Amino acid sequence: MARRRYDPERLGAALATLGASEPPDCASALPAGPLLAQQLVEAVLAISDEDGAIPAPALRAAVVELANRLAERAPGRSVELRVPPHVAVQAVPGPRHTRGTPPNVVETDPLTWLLLAGGRLSWPAAVADGRLVVSGDRADLSGYLPLI
Repeated sequence: MARRRYDPERLGAALATLGASEPPDCASALPAGPLLAQQLVEAVLAISDEDGAIPAPALRAAVVELANRLAERAPGRSVELRVPPHVAVQAVPGPRHTRGTPPNVVETDPLTWLLLAGGRLSWPAAVADGRLVVSGDRADLSGYLPLI
């Protein structure tokens, strides 16, 4: 598969169409403020909709932002969401896990997580396609998605 070339102005243009006064510094971990974070997530999703190459720092920032939103929406420690290499968070009310591999794990790649959290991919479709590795009876996060 040929690697798509990243156009450095694409992220700024996508953010500008969403009303951001100035693009975030993609070298930083997360943009400051919830509005800019929301705009960054939407811009990254817009680029993915176009099959464009997403700059790694922007992808990481969007993945982390959406994982943290899941943890806020479903506070708890019974399910671990893993999106390697960017983030792992515990969420969902229920029995707390403290050691070793948790009994309820959801693992996926960054783009699949963005599509799920952004409402562009359904949970059943992602499971059927093998884009999600899900274990445990509490690991169905579909009731908490989409996050934006």
